[in-house]
Amino acid sequence: MEALIEKIESGDLPLETVFSKFEIAVQQIQQCEQFLSQGVKRMELLIETLEDDLDF
Repeated sequence: MEALIEKIESGDLPLETVFSKFEIAVQQIQQCEQFLSQGVKRMELLIETLEDDLDF
């Protein structure tokens, strides 16, 4: 991600390449957000399961 940002910010790339690199960066960020969201849901489920087990 950082390498993509550095290339975009360098000013040395043609505009079409900047758009392409930016699109890739956005897709990677969306994948990261999806991964983190799924992880949060899994953690919440595990915590809920643990709390249910402790209630007995």
